Amino acid sequence: MFAAENGVKGDPRLEAISEAIRVIPHFPKQGIMFQDITTLLLNHKVFKHTVDIFVDRYKNMDISVVAGIEARGFMFGPSIALAIGAKFVPLRKPGKLPGKVIYEAYELEYGEDCLEMHIGAVQQGEKAVVIDDLVATGGTLSAAIKLLERMGAEVVECACVIGLPEVKGQSRLDGKPLYILIEPRKIENCC
Repeated sequence: MFAAENGVKGDPRLEAISEAIRVIPHFPKQGIMFQDITTLLLNHKVFKHTVDIFVDRYKNMDISVVAGIEARGFMFGPSIALAIGAKFVPLRKPGKLPGKVIYEAYELEYGEDCLEMHIGAVQQGEKAVVIDDLVATGGTLSAAIKLLERMGAEVVECACVIGLPEVKGQSRLDGKPLYILIEPRKIENCC
C-alpha cells in the first residue's frame, strides 16, 4: 500500500521525498534505473520527513523490533526504532556479524545474495517491522521475514521508501502488508 492511499494523500512531504532522490541510469548494470537515496539524506528536512511518516505509522502498533536491511535500511531503521521505543536489529550481508547467526539466501533483481541475523536478536512473540529503501522483486524482504519468523518474531509489516507501482514482489511476502512512501523516480528522455 502506498502512503498516499493511507492517510497522507496530498502530503507535501511525499513530493519532497520523491524530488530528493537522484536517479542513476544503468547502475549497477545496464537497464537498471538506480534510485539513489543518498541525495535524500543530504537534505535533513526531507530525511526527517521520511522518518516521521514511518514513525507516525508505527508509533501506536506495539512494535518492539525494527529490523533494517543492509545497507540502506540502516539509514532509516535506527531513527524509527528510537522514536517508537523499539530495538533496532541489523540484517546483514554474510560475514559482517561477529556472533552466531542464522542466514537466508535470496534472489535479487540483478543477482543473488544472503542476509544474516544474530541468534537471540529477537524473542518469541516480539512484533517486528522490516525497513528497507526499495522493493522491486521482494526477495530481500522475503528473506528478512523468514529470518525474523524463524526466531519467533511476528512480522507485522514491511516498509520501504520506494516501491514499484505494480509491486511485483508483494506476492513473495507471504501475505505480509507492505507500506511504501513513493514510486520510483523516472528520468525524462533517458536511455
